Amino acid sequence: MKNIQDFARARSDGRKIVMLTAYDYWSARLLNDTPVDCLLVGDSCAMVMHGYPDTLAATTELMSLHTRAVRLGAPDLFVVGDMPFLSFRGSRDRAMDCVQALMQAGAQAVKLEGAAGHLDLVQHLSESGVPVMGHLGLTPQSVHALGGYRVQARSQEAAQRLVQDALALQQAGCFALVLECVPDTVAAQVTQQLDIPTIGIGAGPQVDGQVLVLHDMLGAQPKFQPRFVRRYGDLAGLLQGAVGRFVEDVRSGAFPAPEESYP
Repeated sequence: MKNIQDFARARSDGRKIVMLTAYDYWSARLLNDTPVDCLLVGDSCAMVMHGYPDTLAATTELMSLHTRAVRLGAPDLFVVGDMPFLSFRGSRDRAMDCVQALMQAGAQAVKLEGAAGHLDLVQHLSESGVPVMGHLGLTPQSVHALGGYRVQARSQEAAQRLVQDALALQQAGCFALVLECVPDTVAAQVTQQLDIPTIGIGAGPQVDGQVLVLHDMLGAQPKFQPRFVRRYGDLAGLLQGAVGRFVEDVRSGAFPAPEESYP
């Protein structure tokens, strides 16, 4: 995908959108040569790349650094940058500084969580030429208010509120919407009500696309496997096995061989 019109065309054509997270140059460079549609520089980098227990540690500076690395590695893919914790809940000037930093680092769109309290910002960004992706359901930046990482919109009231928030984000100018950890029937209802595409993570199959964290999909974190993740590789096993063989060759004297040395 090259621009936000491609997202609309994908929905219109009934073609599923595929998005993966990327946080650094080397993985983005590999992903640039795959059929994936777009990359999300998620604030989950605080957890996956830096070891924090949640996404709250992400800052504008951190997100800009990762976004720049991903853009350099994947010049041919559409890149979305996450607005970090509270960056869009203070003054408009602060929010715009964050957006400017992410866009100048290489993002072609920004993503922000929730709806209440910042619909006017979404509209302002859209009117300023900044594509905005919404995010509803489980919003990790609100993990403490939600009482942990759990499925959202289970009750009829909560489901109706989520639908209303989705419509409000669309009205404010969002070009797409991430739905995280909501019942599949609720995600289907939201998708049916919207004109913009929905991208699910733990939201069932009746959405317009899917997103997963690259490291989860590749099996790089074997102790972490939420219900909605399907592993397509065993990166942890591959890495540990290769390192083990390298250590064995070094200690046995098999590496480096004459052809790997300079006479």
